[in-house]
Amino acid sequence: MSSAAVAAANVAVIGAGISGSVCASLLAARGVAVTLFDSGRGAGGRMAQRREVIEDGTELRFDHGAPYFTVTNNEVARVVSGWEARGIVAEWKATFACFDLATGKFTDFEKEGTAKKYVGVPAMNSICKSLCLEDGVVAKFGVTVGKMDWLQDRSSWSLASLDGKDLGNFDYVVATDKNVASTSFSGLTGRPPPLDLSSFPRLPTILQDIPVRPCFALMVAFSEPLAMVPVHGFSFNNSNSLSWAFCNSSKPGRACVPPNRQSWVLHSTTEYASKVVKNIGPRKPSAEALAKVADELFSEFQATGLSIPQPIFMRAHRWGAAFPAIAISGDDKCVWDKSTKLAICGDFCTNPSVEGAILSATRGASKILECLSLPSGL
Repeated sequence: MSSAAVAAANVAVIGAGISGSVCASLLAARGVAVTLFDSGRGAGGRMAQRREVIEDGTELRFDHGAPYFTVTNNEVARVVSGWEARGIVAEWKATFACFDLATGKFTDFEKEGTAKKYVGVPAMNSICKSLCLEDGVVAKFGVTVGKMDWLQDRSSWSLASLDGKDLGNFDYVVATDKNVASTSFSGLTGRPPPLDLSSFPRLPTILQDIPVRPCFALMVAFSEPLAMVPVHGFSFNNSNSLSWAFCNSSKPGRACVPPNRQSWVLHSTTEYASKVVKNIGPRKPSAEALAKVADELFSEFQATGLSIPQPIFMRAHRWGAAFPAIAISGDDKCVWDKSTKLAICGDFCTNPSVEGAILSATRGASKILECLSLPSGL
């Protein structure tokens, strides 16, 4: 294919989480024009970071989504090594363990040489932010794609925003939002989902309702280090409501002012989160509901007997679709419909992890680059 034809090829990527950002970056690196749409204020998705300013004016930052990621796949390893060379990821040399609430003891301390833990620097969302700023990627935030129409006569896609604004025509579309054809979209917006599956019989019907596991994240800061906690991350055994605790301020590139303060992120169990969501419904929880969740999760943290002091800051965040409960695409790692030039990528195609999301994105990008007779470079 000629370079002019490549330059003329344009791709819309829906969603600026890790899958969308990676896919956009890989395509743009091969000269493809990419427009990336995200309904949020910035890139991140499961790599989200939260900034909070406390009473004394100090700014706290929490990676309240994915705390870190590991890599086992060679394709993903090549992508991540490039990020490491650029300084947008670093290894988090943290020791992890397990804490048993029944015995009040730490067990299963990690052995040396376990899988590297990678984090974005200076925040988890730094990876997505950096990829969205690369040459050839035009990122449009605060834009919810409300309609996707396949124009058979033109062999292209027409996209419109939720408020009906024309977003342009595109040769290819990459959808990384798991709600693109889901009834959940209607629950959140009151509108039908952007992709009407009845017009695309080749796409898997499971896209209408991908089961997910919710989670609540508790962001908490202390005026001094937790003296009785000998590790930077630990899972819980025999807890009714907590699954993990991570010392956010121990990650590389996280400056804490004053330096002796510590910030932690706790993740709830799926069972606890499901029970709360069932009680309060699918829409955004009220401040009162979140305050109750924060109190309950923090009480469980204190029940460890680890002399957890009163925090200087505490806030809960609902992560409603934290983990897809299934993988929808098998060995392909993405859903690809060549006849309509549509790729659907995300952790819900592979496994509920950052690595799974990256792998799905590389496969989606490869499908499009194959059609354009371009090497993927991976």
